[in-house]
Amino acid sequence: MPARLSLLAGLALTLLTGCSSLLPHGETVADSPWNSYEDALQTFENIVPHQTTVKDLGTLKLDPMHNANITLLNYSDVLRRFIPSPATNMEDLDVGVQECIQAKSACKGYEVDQKSLMRQRYGNFWADFLNFRRKTDIVGWRFNGVILIKGDVVVYKLTGGQPSIHEREETSNPLGPLQGIGESRILR
Repeated sequence: MPARLSLLAGLALTLLTGCSSLLPHGETVADSPWNSYEDALQTFENIVPHQTTVKDLGTLKLDPMHNANITLLNYSDVLRRFIPSPATNMEDLDVGVQECIQAKSACKGYEVDQKSLMRQRYGNFWADFLNFRRKTDIVGWRFNGVILIKGDVVVYKLTGGQPSIHEREETSNPLGPLQGIGESRILR
């Protein structure tokens, strides 16, 4: 009898310690030619305003027809972005932005928004499974870039984003699996 009790206790301990690996994890990755913020930034550093052409952008994998998550900006999009109100003075803008806006319909832009986020739940398996407490660790990066093109030549570029993202989410439900029952009854 004591041997069985020891065996059951050992089995229970093994199951409980290995349960955190059963917690879900997820990943949000935009289809991208870049594996990191630094890779995307390096690509943008290869763009030289007034020299780089649209064909060169394609070589740098900045072709919106072949690379997801690149938004095409038309002339009115560029105006809204760089002159958000009549109080904005055109002379205060970068020379490349001014050139693009003055070119009117010959002005277009690309907006690049790339991100990679990994979500890993951690903590007590049973508290998570029964919805009492969920803890999630989120790590990754986000890159944003804007390119303005006049005719066939880049006249302006700007980069930004978050080279490193590290967030923690914690949700606590004192009633566990019963927490949402009242809400679901009210919504019906």
